[in-house]
Amino acid sequence: MAVISREIIEQAKLWRRDFHTRPELGLKEYGTARTISELLSSFGLDVHTGIAETGIVATLRNGEGPSIGLRADIDALPIQELNEFDHISQHPGLMHACGHDGHTAILLGAARHLSENRHFRGTVYFIFQPAEENVGGGEMMVKEGLFERFPMQAVYALHNWPGLPVGEVAVSQGPMMASQDNFYITLTGKGCHAAMPELGADPVVAGAQLILSLQSLISRRLSPLEQTVISLTQLQAGEAINVIPETLHMSGTLRCLSRTTRETCWRLIEEYVQAVPQPYGVKGEVRWEFGYPVTQNHPAQAVILRDAAENAPGITQVHFNNAPSMAAEDFAYLLEACPGAYFWLGADGTTPSASLHSPRYDFNDDIIPLGIGVLATLVERELKA
Repeated sequence: MAVISREIIEQAKLWRRDFHTRPELGLKEYGTARTISELLSSFGLDVHTGIAETGIVATLRNGEGPSIGLRADIDALPIQELNEFDHISQHPGLMHACGHDGHTAILLGAARHLSENRHFRGTVYFIFQPAEENVGGGEMMVKEGLFERFPMQAVYALHNWPGLPVGEVAVSQGPMMASQDNFYITLTGKGCHAAMPELGADPVVAGAQLILSLQSLISRRLSPLEQTVISLTQLQAGEAINVIPETLHMSGTLRCLSRTTRETCWRLIEEYVQAVPQPYGVKGEVRWEFGYPVTQNHPAQAVILRDAAENAPGITQVHFNNAPSMAAEDFAYLLEACPGAYFWLGADGTTPSASLHSPRYDFNDDIIPLGIGVLATLVERELKA
């Protein structure tokens, strides 16, 4: 069991609050990256910068042995913070509303602890990844040769998790998070006077039918055992109340927990978009914006992570093979390229945390020692001296 010093814990809390006051968007985390690099260098690590623009990998070697990677995301969100504490964001319109400030502080704390207490044999790579939110910094790092430049047998990451109590961890031997794709549908009919609909082809009526059809796709074209979400979230049509418009634009998101289901939904949505509007004399087209794949833990590494969490200081319960979330996470790209696992670290104290991406969210500093402890214990158990 790794025992984390009070000095490291308190320092990590200060780092976290400092990052919170200075949030930066994906691929623009220049100040954040500079601070991270300076700290890692002060710990005596070999620091590599400029990977995927602002990404960092720091190397800690302690003799011959296997190597593993630990990853934290470093970017913020374009949200105006509504909190009132002293460490509120000083950058208008930007906010650490997902806890990446805390993830970064935890990984820095683990790096310092392991550099000072080398109860392992092998190599640890500390990966500070930019642009997790929507941009796909994880994919960029993989494409820029992350695993070729820094060969590792496994890679691990965490995310704070509101809804799970402090002291608890959740990890599964399969999907932890869903894939995420956006679709943009255009229905083109024939505009006319609203009092004479027979002279036109109404894309609004066709769109209403398409929305209902896409919702029934899940219940009637997929197995009830397949977990999928299709949400239509935007509709734009028309300029005047007495005119049937020429076009209707609608967009939404698709979330799936398997590659097979994801590909089936791509095909079915395209079929529905083309077929459903036809009886109304309306043409349908769809454009895709393919996003993150499923965050799929590797079974062996999930067990290794579970065992480490069960032996980490302060962890009171480990939920194994829990239900996944339909949210998405670009650590998925790292798991597609390298064995590894991802876990949730409970964030709810006496007062439940605000939800992720809320303008009133703040990372719970009480879980910083727990996160450092899990990562340090993982390294010390997997890279046994």
